[in-house]
Amino acid sequence: MSTIKKFAGQTAVYGLSTIFSRSLYFLLTPILVHALSVKVYGIFTTLYSWASLLGAILSFGMETTFFRYLSKHENDKEKIYNNAFIAVAFIALLFVLSTIFFVEDIAVWLKGSAATDTGDYIFYVRCFIFILVTDALCVIPFAKVRADGKPMRYSLIKFINIIFVFGLNIFFLFGAPFIIAHHLFGAGWISGWYRHLWVGYVFLANLMASLLTLLLLMPEISKLKLKFDFTVFGEMLLYSWPILIANISFIINENLDKIMLDKLLPANISTTEVGIYGACAKIALFLSLFVQAFRLGAEPFFFSHSKNKNAGETYARIMTYFIIVVSLIAVALTANVELLKYFVRGGTPGLQKLYWSGLQVVPILLFGYVSLGIYMNLSIWYKLSDQTKYGLYISGVGAILTIILNLLFIPKYSYMASAWISLLAYATMMILSYILGQKNYPIPYQLKKNVAYLVAAVVIVYLSFTVFHRNLIIGNLFLILFTAVALYTERKELRLLLKK
Repeated sequence: MSTIKKFAGQTAVYGLSTIFSRSLYFLLTPILVHALSVKVYGIFTTLYSWASLLGAILSFGMETTFFRYLSKHENDKEKIYNNAFIAVAFIALLFVLSTIFFVEDIAVWLKGSAATDTGDYIFYVRCFIFILVTDALCVIPFAKVRADGKPMRYSLIKFINIIFVFGLNIFFLFGAPFIIAHHLFGAGWISGWYRHLWVGYVFLANLMASLLTLLLLMPEISKLKLKFDFTVFGEMLLYSWPILIANISFIINENLDKIMLDKLLPANISTTEVGIYGACAKIALFLSLFVQAFRLGAEPFFFSHSKNKNAGETYARIMTYFIIVVSLIAVALTANVELLKYFVRGGTPGLQKLYWSGLQVVPILLFGYVSLGIYMNLSIWYKLSDQTKYGLYISGVGAILTIILNLLFIPKYSYMASAWISLLAYATMMILSYILGQKNYPIPYQLKKNVAYLVAAVVIVYLSFTVFHRNLIIGNLFLILFTAVALYTERKELRLLLKK
């Protein structure tokens, strides 16, 4: 139980800091939705979807590989760190060389038939090239911070990044116009280059924050040595490339629907539909934040704990706790959708109605994230047993489902199809991982109890959202009831944990 306590403590630090930091970023959603038109917000959503896909390629699965090889080569951590960083840096260099000379062509392709200046898209593409490269160079230093057991340092750097992004966005969207309008100091200089409510400033703010983050990680980067072990690297590459494909498949499941919406729907509505879907999906991201925070603490913990005799029981207990928490979050968010929807209202009654027309995707996406979180938990079996090929197979199935079904159903059902397909893909991956895991690396999960919690959450969410039409009082009464039942069911385990 003390092991669980240690894990819970580190995850709590990652969790609280991630939720707090990302909440600041989330606060940008109503600001951007209010300031930008639905079509412009659609551009924002589409470009970040592409960035997520390319970011997975640049990291090359080396983050997970780094943790795995640290546990296998405990006496040679420096070599593992050097190899992992040099690999990512080399891939980043190749990416720059293969894109920087074709910026205009990429910009024209991304722009398509959108009524936007091609010069703007050229700027967007250049920003994202350097954002992606800078973020890639931060991946392994960040992994080292986590591996060294420094969640506070990790959290502080991430927090500074978000504060910087938030502050720059506020300046570009509101501060600069205020200075110009009131003829304050610097008004003449700012008015010479400022463009009112230009989405390019959002991307510029991200780039500046990424560069600051790289600077803050210099203590870790300065410890690197230009020593490259081809034998170890070959082993790491064999381990990482299935993870790379699995990560790409995950990003496809997460972001390709927005890209396909932009390309498959008629040009006169595509960016608007993407904007509605992207904005309403932000509400479900509250649950995604917890999943992300959990992964930050869980991945290094699972690898370091793998040699313990009771590792399987520990993983099973953590899974049960995880399912309880994500189920509670899903119920809580659904119960309070009528409040949370004000985060995605537009600047006018017409825009507000337009954005809120997409709220029905929220519960669907919530259970997609629940399935994804469980899959991330389950995926430890193929990482610990060095059978990462299974991650490729499972994620590949999810990606194929995402691509084929979106191609078939987006033209008729728009973003509602994308939401249901996302849930189907993640649920399929979750079930496949459980079945294959129990055959290849059995872990004694409490299957009946876990399924009972999930079914209860689904029923409550359906009643709250559909039957009682998002009624705040009834929804929160369901939440209290569900919490009380979970606390009563887990009372013995909780007492033991609290005593420790």
